[in-house]
Amino acid sequence: MSETALVAATAQIEAVVTGQATAPSVKTFFDPVTFTASHVVWDPLTKEAAIIDSVLGYDPASGRTRHDEAQLIETFVRQAELKVVWQLETHVHADHLSAAPWLQQQCGGKLAIGAAIVRVQDVFGKIFNAGTEFERDGSQFDQLFRDGDRFALGQIPCIALHVPGHTPADMAFIIGDAAFIGDTLFMPDYGTARADFPGGDARQLFQSIRRLMQLPAATRLFLCHDYKAPGRDSYAWETTVGAERKGNVHVHDGVTEEAFVTMRMARDATLSLPNLIMPSVQVNMRGGRFPEPETNGTRYIKIPLNTL
Repeated sequence: MSETALVAATAQIEAVVTGQATAPSVKTFFDPVTFTASHVVWDPLTKEAAIIDSVLGYDPASGRTRHDEAQLIETFVRQAELKVVWQLETHVHADHLSAAPWLQQQCGGKLAIGAAIVRVQDVFGKIFNAGTEFERDGSQFDQLFRDGDRFALGQIPCIALHVPGHTPADMAFIIGDAAFIGDTLFMPDYGTARADFPGGDARQLFQSIRRLMQLPAATRLFLCHDYKAPGRDSYAWETTVGAERKGNVHVHDGVTEEAFVTMRMARDATLSLPNLIMPSVQVNMRGGRFPEPETNGTRYIKIPLNTL
């Protein structure tokens, strides 16, 4: 991972903090069914926008999808007169299906994810026996970001940082002074993401988190999930680097890599798989698209027995 990218991200954030650059605007949509925070972020001057980690509703009992949460985003985008230029995925989610293809049809924008998606596709392509028709080269996405790649929302500069650990392909998107960090950190009172999925690694997760914590303390962090820690009455999805360094219950300043890895592995061993992991991974590794219809015209989600 490039230190040049971290230096550039730091300078970008400090320019906003000191008033030399415009801060992006952010609107979050929280889905209480999957505990997912989807974000719309935009340049208030040009109104160019990105939609990050959108949610497609899915009922596992009936196999039916719905667009309730995505429609809220679409309505907001239209009413705010935003021009969507990016549909960003921080990683291949295992707990919800992506609504990015549907939102692309409604609002536009290039679909992007981290370049290490090819590793995820290779692992899960085998687990689900996806066949040779499933391309494992990331071609389902319009853009594959590598560490340090730069892009923009209007006049606001953006940098992609590779932050593996939860999965091999996790990316953090630094947009102005805001960092959209996917499943790495949660709110300080809840801790950190699991690292026990295929390709996950607790040691890598610690290193990725420490990398993010080198960003300026005032950096706004927007999270992908919240599960409302005991004693807290409401969901939350925005914090800062400073708050995480001071108070994250798993990885605050002073916690060593060995202590974190020991804690994370022990905790992960007690966790059940997400309710929607089977449909989510099969759909999301395809860029939010369902498997091709079979000979009867119906699409199917596979459930491998005694595998995961």
